[in-house]
Amino acid sequence: MLFDTHCHLSHPALNSRLPEVLAEAATQDVRRFLAPATGAEDWAAVAALGSAQIDIALGIHPWFVDGQPADALDKLAQYLHAHPKALVGEIGLDFHPNRRHHAAAQSACFEAQLQLAQSLQRPIVLHNLKADAACLAGIRRCGFTQGGFAHAFSGSLESAQAWLKLGFKIGIGSVLFKQNAQKLRRLATHLAWGDMVLETDAPFMPPTPDHPNQPCNTRRIAEIVAALRQSDWQTVAQHTTRNALMVVGRAA
Repeated sequence: MLFDTHCHLSHPALNSRLPEVLAEAATQDVRRFLAPATGAEDWAAVAALGSAQIDIALGIHPWFVDGQPADALDKLAQYLHAHPKALVGEIGLDFHPNRRHHAAAQSACFEAQLQLAQSLQRPIVLHNLKADAACLAGIRRCGFTQGGFAHAFSGSLESAQAWLKLGFKIGIGSVLFKQNAQKLRRLATHLAWGDMVLETDAPFMPPTPDHPNQPCNTRRIAEIVAALRQSDWQTVAQHTTRNALMVVGRAA
């Protein structure tokens, strides 16, 4: 069984045809999913997805920090108390040049959510783009020790080690579809079996530009990882699904 540890199942591109999306995934042996939220506007929709098959994460994405209601953090705490198996996410920092001017607001919101996650003993789903040092500093400053998923990891093997020591699993995703993704391919080749999980980020990051990404493509990612490691996709599935279940189990 494969586990897609990051797919936006509340997004209209997937949610409008969710039974079909899940059925297509099942044909590729993708049978477990983690659906993260991006802000207060979709907490209810994501929470409604929670089931034995679909794990959920509730949080405020760094892109949308400025558009949240004044009481968003209080409402997030209420949602997390009401959903004791939910992770906290998608949260983090995005210091891409187009987002950098929101750095102070992002950092404040990120650390508030880290403190909430720590108090509830929940793992997080981490968004970290061009902000590795700042994310690590925030986690250490908040004394966060619950680990989680390092979503769409784009760093080096050395950088990955810092996150692994903090209890994170490294998300290997749809960037692998790009032939020039040499850094991620090296990472997927050299990480220990116990360190990685798979994700699509569906409906984003499509393998071809003419169709949205789907959770069923987790199988294609597993096959690429298998080829890189001179293994088979079933072995990749066995290890990565075990790793993912270990993380979501911390929130149970």
